Amino acid sequence: MQHDDLAFDTLAVHAGAEPDELTGAVAPPIYQTSTFAQDGVGRPRGGYEYARTQNPTRERLERAVAALEGGEFGIAFASGSATTAAIAELASPDDEIVVGDDVYGGTYRYFERVLRPRRVVARYVDLATDPENVRAALSERTRLVWFETPTNPLLKLVDIAGVRAAVDAHRGARGERPLVVVDNTFASPALQRPLMLGADIVFHSATKYLAGHSDTVNGIAVTSGAAVAEQLRFLQNAIGAVPGPFDCFLVLRGLRTLALRLDRHATNALAVARFLAGRDDVEWVAHPGLSEGRFAHPQAGLAARQMRAGGGMVSFVPGAGEPGRSARDRAVAICEATRLFTLAESLGGVESLIEIPADMTHASVAGSPLQVPDALIRLSVGIESSDDLIADLRRALDGA
Repeated sequence: MQHDDLAFDTLAVHAGAEPDELTGAVAPPIYQTSTFAQDGVGRPRGGYEYARTQNPTRERLERAVAALEGGEFGIAFASGSATTAAIAELASPDDEIVVGDDVYGGTYRYFERVLRPRRVVARYVDLATDPENVRAALSERTRLVWFETPTNPLLKLVDIAGVRAAVDAHRGARGERPLVVVDNTFASPALQRPLMLGADIVFHSATKYLAGHSDTVNGIAVTSGAAVAEQLRFLQNAIGAVPGPFDCFLVLRGLRTLALRLDRHATNALAVARFLAGRDDVEWVAHPGLSEGRFAHPQAGLAARQMRAGGGMVSFVPGAGEPGRSARDRAVAICEATRLFTLAESLGGVESLIEIPADMTHASVAGSPLQVPDALIRLSVGIESSDDLIADLRRALDGA
């Protein structure tokens, strides 16, 4: 299928979902197999030998997400964390990785507890305030420049094109320009396409918005660099952290409604953010779409240029409330009082979730420069009625 002339909404429905080559089935079959019969010794049929190495269902997913991101190659893994680990393998001992200073706690844990003991050093830099900040952290050993945008959980934005421009002339590890790696999980290609802005590798926890239904764990990286893709494909096979065919099918099915879902996620999240911003008992609100008022996002202009909408995530810090009570105590009470917002980790599903990152997704950054406020609440705003979601939050805030 030619992709260049298709709108994203159309591409989301059709990429990787072409009718089955053998039967014409509109819903392609799931190749739930571990191995493949060969036509002779060393003569695999269609190139398929063993399902860790190749699987038709996984190939459809890889092709689909690559098309949605505007890239050439997709490489799928068993989880977002497995994708993180595989991309990080591109850095060798004594190499350095420059990292944005607000990232998922599991990413920080991997960099600090797995990579650092292997002499791969991560340097954390504020890339949101100014992409030029990356220059001071670059060295002759820099292999990767790695960041999220929007970030998790503070929802800061990083100027992708600005970072790429800042590193373009630098020569780091192996005498090469550092690779720009963007975690696009919070936006998805429905809202932002980092490769089009200069990133070398874009990746996702496909568990989240790509799949969209909180029923699978999956990850995927996309690149247009043939050499990088070859390395990642080798690591995919050699390490073996591949997703099963049914998990790939679930993400493929989710992709077909990605454009519709992200429209609703973004609309609902902005409504929720505006509601929270209008309350006197809320101390801070973050959403990239807030462009006015006391909680206007400092990078709302960048959001308008770089993203199609502000996304489905909202973070906020409640006020302490009654005397003698901390904001932290009130945050816990709010999270335990909601009915529609389920208290759970993860994000990007059709249902709304609420959590306290300091205790849940970001416990591993406690005591580090990346530590998040202990009263911060992170919302993954689903596709329910925004009126019902706001009523749920109002009830919880009023009662806490």
